[in-house]
Amino acid sequence: MFKNTDLISVSKLFFFVFLTVLISCEGKEDHSKDQALLTVKPVKDIVVGANRTPEYLPLLKGKRVAVVANQTSVIFRGQTRLPARQESKAGSSFVHLVDSLRSLNINIVKVFAPEHGFRGKADAGEHVKDDIDTKTGLPIVSLFGKNRKPSPELLEDVDVVLFDIQDVGVRFYTYISTMSNVMETCAEKNVPMIVLDRPNPNGHYIDGPTLEPEHKSFVGMHPIPLVYGMTMGEYAKMVNGEKWLKGGIQCNITVIPLLNYNHQSEYSLPVRPSPNLPNDKSINLYPSLGFFEGTVINAGRGTEYQFQRYGAPFFPKSDFSYTPQPNFGSKHPKFEGKLCYGVDLSHHPKLNKVDISFVVDAYHKTPKDKEFFGKTFTVHAGTLKLREQIEAGMSPEEIHKGWQTDIEKFKRVRSKYLIYK
Repeated sequence: MFKNTDLISVSKLFFFVFLTVLISCEGKEDHSKDQALLTVKPVKDIVVGANRTPEYLPLLKGKRVAVVANQTSVIFRGQTRLPARQESKAGSSFVHLVDSLRSLNINIVKVFAPEHGFRGKADAGEHVKDDIDTKTGLPIVSLFGKNRKPSPELLEDVDVVLFDIQDVGVRFYTYISTMSNVMETCAEKNVPMIVLDRPNPNGHYIDGPTLEPEHKSFVGMHPIPLVYGMTMGEYAKMVNGEKWLKGGIQCNITVIPLLNYNHQSEYSLPVRPSPNLPNDKSINLYPSLGFFEGTVINAGRGTEYQFQRYGAPFFPKSDFSYTPQPNFGSKHPKFEGKLCYGVDLSHHPKLNKVDISFVVDAYHKTPKDKEFFGKTFTVHAGTLKLREQIEAGMSPEEIHKGWQTDIEKFKRVRSKYLIYK
C-alpha cells in the first residue's frame, strides 16, 4: 500500500495550491451541445474523491498512469472554496479529471473506457472500439468491445491505475464489473490501483434478488443483491476482502474517500452517468424498471423519459401513450415508430425499495400469445426464480418477502467494508 511521509505532506500542499490557482483561472467550457451532460446542480458540502487532489496527486507524481474514466470523471470547480448557499448562487462547473491531470504534468499513458465509451455517447450494449481521444490525443482502450478485461500486456507501461467513474448502485449496471476486471489485471501484474470515490445515488437502501453463481455474467459478477448500498470504493474493498477475484488474488487498492457523505445523503448527479439515465428520477427508478431490458417491453428508450415509463403497442388502450423514436443513446428502441400505451412514472414518489409491481403489471397486460420474457431476463435478475415466481402468479409482496433472507446475509458481509455510515 502507499505510505505517507513528511515529504508527501509537503507535496500535497504544493499540488493543492497549484491546482486551486489553475482551476480558478480556467475558462468555462461550453457544454451546451453535449447531451451527455445534465443541468449542473450544487453538490452541497459533499466532496468527491476526485476533488481531494492533495490526497492522490503525490501518488501519481513521476508515475506512468492509466486512467479508467468516462464523462462522469470530473473535478468540481470551486467546490471547496464556497459555502453551499454561495455555490448555488454562483453556479457550479467542472473540469474533466484527465484534463486536470495533464495540466499538472501527470504522465497519463492511456485511458480505459467502460460501457458507453470515454465520452459516454454509445448505446447500452453497443460495442465500443479502441480509439484516440481527439481532445487529448491519448489512446482510448475499450473495456466494452472485444475485451471486457484489460490484458496484462496493456499494463506493461503502467505504474499505477486511477479509477474514477460515477456508479448508480445497481448490480446490472456494468461499471462495477469493469472495476472488478481492472482490479483483477492489476492484481495479476502487481500494479496498484487508486479509486476516487463518488456518492451512490441509490445508496440509501439494499434490496432485490441476490445473484446466484450459475447466472454470473458481465451484468452480474458477484453474489450481491440487485441494489447493494455501497460506493465504488466500498465495493472495491469488498471484492478484495471476500477474495472474489480469480484465484482469490487481491489488488493493492487505495480508496480516496468522500467527505461529508453517508448512505442517506441525497446527491443529484451533475453528469448523466449513461445516455439513458437523464435525471434523478430515472436513476431512482432504474433498479425497478431495468428488468424490462430482459423483456419485450419498452422502458422509455427512444423518448426523453427513459426509465420513467413503460409500455407496448399491445397494452390495453389508456390515457397515456408515447411513440419511441431514435434519439441520443437509443438508435433503435423497442417498438420504434409505434404507438405504445403504458404507465407514466415521471412523477412517481421516490423509491426506497426495488418495486417489482411494475414488471408484474406489464406481464399481466401482455397477451398470452406474446413472449414476455427475453433471453436476458434471468441474467439481469441473477436468478431463474424471479421469472418462475411471476409466471406462477405470485404477488409483488410475496416476491419481495422472498428476497429478505439473502439480503440479511449480504448486509453482514457488507458491514465489514463500509467507509461511510
